[in-house]
Amino acid sequence: MQTNQVEKRKLGNSGLEIAPLVFGGNVLGWTVKDDVGSQLLDHFVDGGFNMIDTADVYSNWIPGNRGGESETMIGKWLKQSGKRDRVLIATKSGLDKGNGRKGLSRKHILRSADESLARLQTDYIDLYQSHTEDKETPLEETLEAYAELIKLGKVRAIGASNFQPATLLSALKISREKNLPRYESLQPEYNLYERAKFEGELENMCRENQIGVIPYFSLASGFLTGKYRSEKDLENRSRGSRVQKYLNSRGLRILAALDEVSKQYSATPAQISLAWLLAKSTITAPIASATSVKQLDELLGATRVKLDVSAVQKLDQASAYSQEERNVA
Repeated sequence: MQTNQVEKRKLGNSGLEIAPLVFGGNVLGWTVKDDVGSQLLDHFVDGGFNMIDTADVYSNWIPGNRGGESETMIGKWLKQSGKRDRVLIATKSGLDKGNGRKGLSRKHILRSADESLARLQTDYIDLYQSHTEDKETPLEETLEAYAELIKLGKVRAIGASNFQPATLLSALKISREKNLPRYESLQPEYNLYERAKFEGELENMCRENQIGVIPYFSLASGFLTGKYRSEKDLENRSRGSRVQKYLNSRGLRILAALDEVSKQYSATPAQISLAWLLAKSTITAPIASATSVKQLDELLGATRVKLDVSAVQKLDQASAYSQEERNVA
């Protein structure tokens, strides 16, 4: 199939160039099984998109799963499709894998990288990310481990996920002073509802240091698609428990603004939510998951929606925190 041409964006100073939407691999081995997973990945890549994001622990929250299911599914697809040279694989290490295996120590990173490579059936990881901070391990030890992996050709670039501003700043300083690889990307939780964690200090730091930003939960676990508007909508849904916290006056205010802008652009709330992220100068590409080709098509369509200043302002205002909400956030 002919690959569509999609404009690529530089990810920090990593040398990697990514299309403006990243496929979220958290659904693989969870709500998406093998055959559908292959269809989705084929459709994503044939549409001109190229980065797939996963982690070594996906999807260990499902009873019977041990983690690694997502990477394994991607690995099978890579081998069967022959499309390794057309995709960028981003994975992560650091979250608790059980048996005391967690964190960002040299030993854990080197072992985890080899295990991820085996599951992914590839020789290298394009973007290897620290899944969360590790207060027990010196930042220098972590960065030296990544330097080893890069020297061996097993990793091309590194990124951070869920880092606090002070930790990211310290890591950048060590990379500069010790001539070690630096975090070229940040993966924060950021969307129209969850704004407080990223906006401000972290966002400024990413801008000043030219760090790429690939936010996760871009659609707030599906809340920003508009399909959850009452407690009843959450019944028997796999993400129901994650969405409940958004069903409040601010959440409903955001949905109302999304409905308004969606109508104006003849687009869906999900597309407008992603387009809002893409309108932000610091965002390289949001991560979003799909469980069907139809759903994926909708998400890919978001990259063609260009919001004007007034639409962005309308969404900014609707999602702004009142003083009380800011205290909670």
